[in-house]
Amino acid sequence: MADMLSADALDLIFRDARSYNGWLDKPVSDEQIKAIYELLKMGPTSANMQPARIVWVKSDEAKAKLAECASEGNRDKIKTAPVTAIIGYDIDFHEELPWLFPHTDAKSWFEGDEEGRKEGAFRNSSLQGAYLMIAARALGLDCGPMSGFDNEAVDKAFFGDSPRHRSNFICSIGYGDRKSIFDRSPRPDFETFNSIA
Repeated sequence: MADMLSADALDLIFRDARSYNGWLDKPVSDEQIKAIYELLKMGPTSANMQPARIVWVKSDEAKAKLAECASEGNRDKIKTAPVTAIIGYDIDFHEELPWLFPHTDAKSWFEGDEEGRKEGAFRNSSLQGAYLMIAARALGLDCGPMSGFDNEAVDKAFFGDSPRHRSNFICSIGYGDRKSIFDRSPRPDFETFNSIA
């Protein structure tokens, strides 16, 4: 069994981590972005599928384009963040399974079942997006996940050359401004929504 993380590490990733609405004027490097990916790709997914297709929106031009697709309340969050990740997914992820999951013919499990692929791609790209946030926090960065945007507009603007890719959610990443967060909302006790059978 692996050793547990320290209390400080758990605080960093979970207990003290917050969803940020504003950002300090401090850049996130391409090396940091790549380090996030190198961690998130190690998280478990069904049959090691890697359906997530991520666009790391960093340039002012790309930020403005993404902000145009977002609800008014999210536009400044995108424009002021050092980077915002668009976590998308590939409906045809199964084409990559022969090398990602070589133990068996996993590709055949998904052929001819586009609805099943959409469901699997959405679920597993959501997992990968969660791993992205955990990785970013573990590397000392803060996150601001968002769903207030026009998926169709984002798909057209950022996945236009890949029509089988769809956006799932977006997440700004950087060094959060503590003044931009609200008081923490309630978190339920175990007994509220859990049972052990």
